[in-house]
Amino acid sequence: MIIKTLCLSLIFFAIALYCQGLLIRIMRRLNVGEAIKSYGPESHLKKRGTPGMGGIVALILVPFMVLAAYLCGVADAQTMFYIWSYPMLAAAVGLIDDVLKYRSGSSEGLRSLQKLFLQIAISVPWAYYISRGGIYLTPDIMLQPHYGIPLLAFLGVGIQNAVNVTDGLDGLAGGAVAISLISVLLWAQSASLVVSAALALAVVTAFLWHNSNPAQLFMGDVGSHLWAGIILSLCVAGKSLIFVIPAGFLFGIELTAVAIQIIAIRGFKRKVFRMSPLHHHFELAGWKEPSIVVRFWLVHIAGMAISTIFILTALRGGLSSVCL
Repeated sequence: MIIKTLCLSLIFFAIALYCQGLLIRIMRRLNVGEAIKSYGPESHLKKRGTPGMGGIVALILVPFMVLAAYLCGVADAQTMFYIWSYPMLAAAVGLIDDVLKYRSGSSEGLRSLQKLFLQIAISVPWAYYISRGGIYLTPDIMLQPHYGIPLLAFLGVGIQNAVNVTDGLDGLAGGAVAISLISVLLWAQSASLVVSAALALAVVTAFLWHNSNPAQLFMGDVGSHLWAGIILSLCVAGKSLIFVIPAGFLFGIELTAVAIQIIAIRGFKRKVFRMSPLHHHFELAGWKEPSIVVRFWLVHIAGMAISTIFILTALRGGLSSVCL
């Protein structure tokens, strides 16, 4: 099983690498590039015209990855559908946003409330579907539906926005996603979980090949939503929802910084950070983009390790065989 999974991962890494390179060439030939937000750092204006929607390659490859895993006998189709259904739904929301951006030729697609509505519209039914088989905080702690469904839907909406706001520097979000997927591989036990995490890691690593500074391709909302969905879905499928905390550590920090900035500006008419999301604060402080990316990756790794140790310690301290 390990050899087959490794071979599949290498195959899809190569396919994704080629397809993303092809996407770059096509979008450049059509003179289609991503618009840069006018209210972002001035240094980002030079990135105007860089091809976006790189995540669409991963979205297209998902059905083929699921089929290949099933045909090779390394995962069952039902569990693979269970794992990949939410990432594809989330990616569909991101794709709508990206398409609207390209049609309008601006950096604004869906309005904030429109996007939030769509995120809720996919997250609540999915959480209800998951609840029929049980929503597990850990393998020994099952949440009752009246707790589990709202929590899972909230986390779904939250992580989509968290990965999205983290995607602001070359390689930042993609690298953090790769680190999160590696962490899943360390605790995953079922074959389908391992295969899904390995294939996702292969495709996001192929994306990083083109997204490293200076980026030739951006993931777009379709990519950020897809990767957010797979991180959450893997934790759910592994009956370890609590591990979305370490797996999403950096993304949570970035989203929290945005929330703090909004509250400070609207409530107190002042800024806490020079600019949010948080990585832009350090850009304006004079840090170079590659330095911010690597340091944020290190923060993500450290935060994951510390939060995992804290969770395991708490669980050993008495949280076991609980039904909430």
